[in-house]
Amino acid sequence: MLSGVLFALAAGLMWGLVFVAPVMLPNCPPALLTTGRYLAFGLIALPLALMDRRALRELTPADWWEAAKLSAIGNFLYYLTLSAAIQRAGAPLPTMIIGTLPVVIAVCANHRNRMRDGHLPWAKLAPSLALIAAGLALVNRDELAHLQAGNGDLRRYAEGALLAIAAVACWTWYPIRNADWLRAHADRSPRAWATAQGLVTGPMALVGLLAVGAVHLAAPGTLVPSGYAFPLGAQPLAFVGLMLAIGLLSSWLGTLCWNEASQRLPTSLSGQLIVFETLAALAYAFAWNQRMPPPATIAGVLLLIAGVMWALRIKPVKQV
Repeated sequence: MLSGVLFALAAGLMWGLVFVAPVMLPNCPPALLTTGRYLAFGLIALPLALMDRRALRELTPADWWEAAKLSAIGNFLYYLTLSAAIQRAGAPLPTMIIGTLPVVIAVCANHRNRMRDGHLPWAKLAPSLALIAAGLALVNRDELAHLQAGNGDLRRYAEGALLAIAAVACWTWYPIRNADWLRAHADRSPRAWATAQGLVTGPMALVGLLAVGAVHLAAPGTLVPSGYAFPLGAQPLAFVGLMLAIGLLSSWLGTLCWNEASQRLPTSLSGQLIVFETLAALAYAFAWNQRMPPPATIAGVLLLIAGVMWALRIKPVKQV
């Protein structure tokens, strides 16, 4: 349990780095940040595959197909729907919907995997979920205020809401299916499984980058702003360095740590531990902007931590 929580914490610290990348490269379009990150992930996975070549050779065609599905849905489709949601509705609404992930995953996994992982009694789980939900609401208080103001086009907000719900569905599906494979293959290396996902992600990212380039040539300004120095931008060294850092730390190491956690923890619990990603992203953002978080955010963080600590005290009840 302790090692699983620590691995989930490490994964959250790695994944939180992704949220400051757009701030560090404010002029880089989301399509290039996404394809750049996963192309770097694929390139980094190539030398890492040498270390795990024996374990990778043991993967069956069905395993590789599962890795491809996880990468396509958990990486590309998730970021595609999230980016489209933000384009249509702005950041506030999608942020609030995506913020429900820890609760949604925990609820889905607690019902779906009760025979394998044991059932976390709903009466004991409810206070944890309530604390996490309240913490997310406080952390996103500014976003709630924006929504209550009723700003924006109603139709675009509705489209953005549907796309954000699709993003939640993608990343609810990913950790549950990923945990299914890892728990069914407890003798396999979580590191090799992370590398396998990188190997199948690289070609997808390359195809995506070529598609973005084709759209940029055919319809300038659609996905990439007019005048943008495609594909590396005005700061090529900063772009390449940041993509490599995120590809190594967020994509490969983050996935590795999450795989380790998924082998050790019930999925209903590990789903709640995704709040570590939210906490890390907040900490990095405030550090980058060199300012202290407001009292409401601090209170929200404390509630998130309290919710996680409450959940860790719950022992699964085996189903017969």
